[in-house]
Amino acid sequence: MQVQLHYFAVLREQAGRAEERRETLAGTAAQLYEEVRQAHGLTLPRSMLRVAINDEFCEWSQRLQAGDRVVFIPPVAGG
Repeated sequence: MQVQLHYFAVLREQAGRAEERRETLAGTAAQLYEEVRQAHGLTLPRSMLRVAINDEFCEWSQRLQAGDRVVFIPPVAGG
């Protein structure tokens, strides 16, 4: 199935892109993150991230559907 991925902050820098369409066999958000972590050399562990699917925060165990929009959200600092 194909999903749309969006990367922010350090993940965008490490992946070398802000977004991508990806063909995947991953069944869950956790499996998808592991797949892209290996593919792009992402260094942040999943425990430091939040995930949103189709603009809603969700659990890492959330099942994926073809066409989902997935966002991996790293910690941010501001002031």
